[in-house]
Amino acid sequence: MRWWKILGLAAFTGVAATGVVIARAERRRRAYTPEEIRDRLRARHAEAVAADASPGTTAR
Repeated sequence: MRWWKILGLAAFTGVAATGVVIARAERRRRAYTPEEIRDRLRARHAEAVAADASPGTTAR
């Protein structure tokens, strides 16, 4: 095999592996129900508000 064939196969393998990773992440992201997403966002917001209101923080 010539070097360009090996390079082409490596590129094809890289593209296929990237597609697999993206598909897996998308499947994991879509596994959440809207209620779960809402609850997580509300919890993160509450943490941010609590951290902002805690003494000793400086204003930006």
